[in-house]
Amino acid sequence: MNSKAEHEERRRQIAEALLRIADTQGLQSASMRAVAAEAGVSLRLVQYYFETKEGLLLDALARLGEQLRARMAAWITAAGSPPTPRGLVTAVLSCILPTDAESRRITRTYAAYYALVLNDPAVLAKHGTGQAELLEGFLAEQVRAAQRDGLVTPSRDPATTAAGLTAMVNGLGQSVLGGQRDGAAALAVLTAHLDELFGGPPAGEGN
Repeated sequence: MNSKAEHEERRRQIAEALLRIADTQGLQSASMRAVAAEAGVSLRLVQYYFETKEGLLLDALARLGEQLRARMAAWITAAGSPPTPRGLVTAVLSCILPTDAESRRITRTYAAYYALVLNDPAVLAKHGTGQAELLEGFLAEQVRAAQRDGLVTPSRDPATTAAGLTAMVNGLGQSVLGGQRDGAAALAVLTAHLDELFGGPPAGEGN
């Protein structure tokens, strides 16, 4: 392994240790010393690769976003080819809901970052909305595509619709983590909203 690859591997090892702590204990427990212990390295090594805790937090957040995007890509691929607007929206929103171990981990970890922003908005204010904006932009484009195909009423504002879908899925995810409903019930709520948006279930379903 060359020095550049080794450097990146060390950064990944440390950042993923922070993400594990965020998932299981919350970011309030993710001191540099705790991260070093979780990663199995010295505190000095953590400080060498990440001079500040904020730098480590942001690096780990970017890696969490990469994990979520990889999950979305896999679900989109599984949605069929060629994908339909509804198929894409369903795949992306379904994969966000905490219905399996991976999605529960991702949801809990994002919740830990959200709690951090609430307690100290200046820390991540300029970095914390990028993922949400990308998601809403993608969903809005699918709504526009469905409108062009005559599958969604033209009166729907794509941006507002996308924001509403994102907020709904985030709320459903928190309700699953909080024990209000299980993953299957959350998926049923999502499906009902998509049926309303796209004018009924996909062709071949519901009869």
